[in-house]
Amino acid sequence: MITIDNYLDNHYIHRSNWLRAAVLGANDGIISISSLAIGVAAASSTREPILLATVAGLVAGALSMAAGEYVSVSSQTDTEKADIEREIKELAEMPEEELRILAQIYEKRGLKKETAMQVAIELTEKDALAAHIRDELGINEISQANPIQAAISSGAAFTVGGVLPLLVILFTPIKNMEYWLYAFTIIFLIVLGSIAAKTGGSSIKTAILRITIWGTIAMVLSALVGYLFGVRV
Repeated sequence: MITIDNYLDNHYIHRSNWLRAAVLGANDGIISISSLAIGVAAASSTREPILLATVAGLVAGALSMAAGEYVSVSSQTDTEKADIEREIKELAEMPEEELRILAQIYEKRGLKKETAMQVAIELTEKDALAAHIRDELGINEISQANPIQAAISSGAAFTVGGVLPLLVILFTPIKNMEYWLYAFTIIFLIVLGSIAAKTGGSSIKTAILRITIWGTIAMVLSALVGYLFGVRV
């Protein structure tokens, strides 16, 4: 028997939070580390400087990604908590006005005025705060995120993505390494785009095209910077 919870869990939107963090982290890891390595490889004739720069970039990037995600999600969570506290106060001080606001929201969504008021009354009787958090503030389980979870997910995803170009550096010839990096990075991005699109239920072709174009731009510009130095390390 299919329950409403099982039915809702099958929708792609319920994967949006962790999927966004994972794809963003892995994509940043692949492109950032590959671009850095390509830039150094274009100005270096030995493996050691490329390897050193890549490892340093991988560690710094993973920590930066985790910290940035934690701060971002924490700020969002703090704002949501402040709005909820304000809503609790308003419900205690002016319940009739809050009921009218809720009814107006449902009316704007297409319900008749009498039906909207009846729905607002019934939801208020069941759980007034939950109704206002969901329908007035627009906060729900899908939009909420855990700062620690988001930070760990992003940092781990960045690390996984960044390790891939590091393996290329370790196992490919030093000569023309920038071209090896570019070729393998495009393959990594295509695989990532395909997995993300498949998991999120979107167009695989569009995802691959988007991620490949922007990845190529980043790597080409990085290589150009390396060549412009004109110094072989």
